[in-house]
Amino acid sequence: MITAIVLIDCATDSIPEVAETLAALPSVSEVYSVAGHVDLIAIVRVREYEQIAEVIAGSINKTPGVIDTETHIAFRAYSQHDLEGAFAIGLDDAD
Repeated sequence: MITAIVLIDCATDSIPEVAETLAALPSVSEVYSVAGHVDLIAIVRVREYEQIAEVIAGSINKTPGVIDTETHIAFRAYSQHDLEGAFAIGLDDAD
């Protein structure tokens, strides 16, 4: 599975509508309304790299209210569980 993180600038008066529209797209797993230099962050998950262009250029960028996007492709995912395991390698639990 390929994950893309899409930073999205929107027309200020349409952020909730844009978020709902994007969240309904099949390859978009989550949309977050955020504080900072962008308005929304969408998480896109696809099986093939070619699908990223279809989703972002073909759907997200064409959504009314979307002004600009910046896409980041994830290479590897880390979770709290992964980090705890990595730091515990070769160490016995100190009780």
